[in-house]
Amino acid sequence: MIKKKILALGLTALMSVGFLAGCGNSSSKQQASNDKKELKLTIYAGLMEDHAQKAIKEFEKETGIKTNMVRMSGGEILARIMAEKDNTQASVWYGGPADTFIDAKGKGLLEKYVSPNAEKIPDKFKDKEGYWTGIYNGYLGFVCNKALLKEKGAEVPKSWADLLKPEYKGQIVVANPGSSGTAYTLVSTLVQLWGEDKAMDYLKKLDGQIKQYPKTGSAPAQMAGMGEAMVGICFMHDGIKYKKQGYEDIVLSAPSEGTGYEIGSVGIIKNAPDMEAAQKFVDWALSKKAQELGQTVGSYQFLTNPDAQPPKEAEQLKNTNLINYDMTFAGENRARLVEVWHKTTNK
Repeated sequence: MIKKKILALGLTALMSVGFLAGCGNSSSKQQASNDKKELKLTIYAGLMEDHAQKAIKEFEKETGIKTNMVRMSGGEILARIMAEKDNTQASVWYGGPADTFIDAKGKGLLEKYVSPNAEKIPDKFKDKEGYWTGIYNGYLGFVCNKALLKEKGAEVPKSWADLLKPEYKGQIVVANPGSSGTAYTLVSTLVQLWGEDKAMDYLKKLDGQIKQYPKTGSAPAQMAGMGEAMVGICFMHDGIKYKKQGYEDIVLSAPSEGTGYEIGSVGIIKNAPDMEAAQKFVDWALSKKAQELGQTVGSYQFLTNPDAQPPKEAEQLKNTNLINYDMTFAGENRARLVEVWHKTTNK
C-alpha cells in the first residue's frame, strides 16, 4: 500500500515537471515570437517615382520590412514633415537636394544617425553630424528640344544670359522653387554666382520668358522632350532619362558661366515612429548595391559610394563647369531666398 502511494506520488511529480516544462517551452516560444517583431516603414521620397519604387521593392525583398512610400518634391516633403512634427507620420526622407535637408536640420526636423556605411561616403557628400548623407550627385542645366529650336530659328542656349534673348520668350519652363528642390537649386546657384541683388534682377527678367512653373523639378525635362517648350531648366540627368525613353529631340546644354548641383540625400525624420527600420533603410541606401539600382530604371546621376559603379550615361556630363556650390549656405538661406523670389516674381 505504501509502495503504491509512493509510486502515485512519483507519477504525479513527473507529470507536474512535464507540465511546467511544457509551460516553460510555450512561454519561451511566446517570448521569442514577441522578440521577433514585424518591422514596417513609411518613406517620403523625393527622387523619381520609378527609382523610389524599385528601391523599396528591393529593400523589402532583402529585409522583409513592409515599406510604404509617398512621392513628393523636396520642398513639399519639407513642408509636410514640418506640419507633422508633433505627430510624425513617416520615418525616412529619401532623395531630393541636400539643401532642403539642411533647412530641415536647422528647424529640428531630422534625427541624427551615423550609419556604419557612411564611413565610405566622402565628407563633401554628407553632414558631419550625421543628419543626412548623400546618395547621388546631379548637375543643373538646360534640357532643350532641338526640333522646336530649329522651327523657331533659335540656337541651343549656352549661358544663363542666352535665356533672356527674345527668341526664348514664352518658351522656357522651370519648376516653382517653393515646391521644388531642383528649382531652388537654380535660385541658390545664381545668388552664389552673382550675389543676391543681381541674381534677383536676372530672375525677374527670366520670369518674363517663362511659359510655366510646374510643381516638380523633373517636369521641365519631360515638357521639353515632348515639344511643349524649347528649354527646360532642370537637372540634366533627367534629360538623359527622357531621351532614352524615346524623346529623340532632346539635347543637353550647361551654362558657360557655371552651374550648381544637388546632392540627393537620405535622412531620418525626427521622432520617427519606426526608428529601427529607418536605420536599416539608411544603411541599405548607402550601400553599393542600392546606389547602383537607379540606373536600372533610368536615373543617371553620379553616385556617392566610391565602390558603386556610376551609370555610363552620366559620363557626358563630367566636364560641366560647376561653381563652388555652398550647400550649407543654400540650406540655411532656403526659406528666405524662396520668399524673396516670390516677392520678386509675384508668383
